[in-house]
Amino acid sequence: MKKARSIMLQGTASSVGKSLLTAALCRILHQEGYKVSPFKSQNMALNSYITEEGLEMGRAQVFQAEAAGVKPSVIMNPILLKPTADAHAQVIIKGKVYDNMTAMQYQEFKPGLRTMLKEIYEELSSSCDVVVIEGAGSPAEINLKENDIVNMGMAEIADAPVILIGDIDRGGVFASLYGTIMLLTEEERARVKGIIINKFRGDIKILEPGLRMLEELTGKPVLGVIPYGDFCIEDEDSVSERLKRRAAGAGSVRIDIICLPHISNYTDFHVFELFPEASIRYVSHLDSFDRPDVVIIPGTKNTIEDLKYLRETGLEKGIIEAHKQGTVVFGICGGFQMLGHKISDPLGVESRLSSIRGLGLLDMETIFEGEKITTQVEGKVAASASSIFQSQEAIKVRGYEIHMGRTILGENTKPFIEINSKLGKATTVLDGAVDEKHQVFGTYIHGIFDDIGFTRCFLDYFMAKKGYGMGEKTLTLEAFKETQYNKLAEVVRANLDMEAVLRIMGVSE
Repeated sequence: MKKARSIMLQGTASSVGKSLLTAALCRILHQEGYKVSPFKSQNMALNSYITEEGLEMGRAQVFQAEAAGVKPSVIMNPILLKPTADAHAQVIIKGKVYDNMTAMQYQEFKPGLRTMLKEIYEELSSSCDVVVIEGAGSPAEINLKENDIVNMGMAEIADAPVILIGDIDRGGVFASLYGTIMLLTEEERARVKGIIINKFRGDIKILEPGLRMLEELTGKPVLGVIPYGDFCIEDEDSVSERLKRRAAGAGSVRIDIICLPHISNYTDFHVFELFPEASIRYVSHLDSFDRPDVVIIPGTKNTIEDLKYLRETGLEKGIIEAHKQGTVVFGICGGFQMLGHKISDPLGVESRLSSIRGLGLLDMETIFEGEKITTQVEGKVAASASSIFQSQEAIKVRGYEIHMGRTILGENTKPFIEINSKLGKATTVLDGAVDEKHQVFGTYIHGIFDDIGFTRCFLDYFMAKKGYGMGEKTLTLEAFKETQYNKLAEVVRANLDMEAVLRIMGVSE
């Protein structure tokens, strides 16, 4: 059986830039003519994606696959952990929900996954030239190393050389790199073939003495110092930075996105960065509200707990008051479910509460059920939502659903979306809801704003309402992503010894 060459990127901690640098290597190798694939054995994230087959995987491996020029596949991320509460997570294996586990339960369960991971990696390896593997957190977590399957444990399964990444922007990069290497076993240290220092700002000449000392202390070459870059890419490590922004963009249309404690699929809103007329804020406190044009309640991994959070913090009151003053309220997935009169959880899918009162902005109720719906969808905006989405032609939408609830509309609420395709098969299904005044909208479709035509129409409504002209045409999201992947690859090429990386992988002499 053919076996691809491999390289593994591990880090001294979370958020050092592993995901982005993995994408960079995927794009560079793709540009060099290699058939390349990303891989991460285990990902913990609330951002997920549904493949064409209806399987769920982490979004980091999706944008890495896009950078590699290949279609995302669940074998690129066979284990996905989605936190539901402190020390609890939904365990997704090969794209399907396996169980909900505590942290201790998963630790005991994890060793049995090694055989599956070996088989899946071999399947992926046989279909490409190079696999770029991403680790998770740090390989030097000495309390977790015994049953590791995502860092050195995965490097052993794949027999992959390792490059270690440190983040200089957070400080202490030399200590973290040296300490990580020294906490590895002799065999693990032998796998580390080089070091990358990431997120550098300043004069490289001042850093160079430290680089030489680090090489002497560790015996590992520094392969590159990557400057701090501003890339509009769905990097998981960027979530904390995005959610802390007071405002992004100085546009005319003000959009407040509620920063829920269990917010999921925040990538639904990255597309707004393509539109200069959109000004985005992530709001977590009542005093942050100041008459926005739109309030968006995003998806969440724990709808009931996050609805309680809105109530306890006063954000519920702020949303309802903004609605009374003319603000449009838009809910996605869990945020959509919150907009109704009531959410029921008779099976205890999410909470010990059997039911909870909703925001009451839409005449509807939601019931949680045991089956998780995971599907890609395509459709169009229903005629009942035409006041905002005016066009000579039907406004098309596409995206994916990930939810465990069924929503029943009342007499005073109409459907928002007409779905005509699920998983590539023709169907006729209604989705979402819109109120009679066309001021409250909700949908189960993640990625709905990724369709430029839909978002252009949405923003133009507010531009016209405020007396501005129509916004300028923009690139499609796919074309914009390509420019960003190429920009990332260019920066990394200029600052990384790619010849050495290729030698480490064994694809050049």
